[in-house]
Amino acid sequence: MNEKQPTENDGINTTTAPMVTTATTTVTTVTQQTCLTSPTQSQLQPLPGANIQSIGLSNWPFNGQDDQDLYQEALIPPENFNMVCEHVYRSSFPKKKHFRFLQKLKLKSVLTLILEDYPEQNMKFLEQEGIKFLQFGIAGNKEPFVQIPEDKISAALAAILDKRNHPMLIHCNKGKHRTGCLIGCLRKLQNWSHTSIFDEYRRFSHPKSRSMDQQFIELYDANQVWSLVNRKYLPRWPTLADPLL
Repeated sequence: MNEKQPTENDGINTTTAPMVTTATTTVTTVTQQTCLTSPTQSQLQPLPGANIQSIGLSNWPFNGQDDQDLYQEALIPPENFNMVCEHVYRSSFPKKKHFRFLQKLKLKSVLTLILEDYPEQNMKFLEQEGIKFLQFGIAGNKEPFVQIPEDKISAALAAILDKRNHPMLIHCNKGKHRTGCLIGCLRKLQNWSHTSIFDEYRRFSHPKSRSMDQQFIELYDANQVWSLVNRKYLPRWPTLADPLL
């Protein structure tokens, strides 16, 4: 009887290959079925030779310092943050924990409606980032004693309508009433209906909307803004209605 000639594979356990092939097929099947059905128990068997260890809380890779570092690096937007138009945003008063988020917006200007002096840490952040600071101080429209000055609103709108200031962040203290009035007047320049303007105002001022704010928006003559605007730098917003165009 002829003896089998030795080959280069002699001494190697060739039974491993089918096991790997079978395991690979099983994993592929599980992957393909993930979006459709839950895998069966047999499909969840570990690969041959795999070293599976449970991870307890003691083995969690983060510690207190890591958590603090992650928090400092987190992107946290200010309250009431939202996009108004392309390259224009609104929010409450930004704090130090929001600075990293604001960096991602690549702002060119910050427009504030508060009357008080801007905090030193905020001014330092603006200077470091090369962000222009625009302040149009307006007192809150708390009926019946205070009214919003139209000239301040018009000047602020002219700044918003200058694309050289974009991207821009607009804020007051809570991003609700004064900011809501300014944005409401901007919407009039964009030919929004009063219903849509007041819906937006109430959404951001909830749970305390002010009837005096809504009355101011309704009576504000938006046409007075156009004499303050450099039309060369108007943003290309589809709904922006320039009466001279």
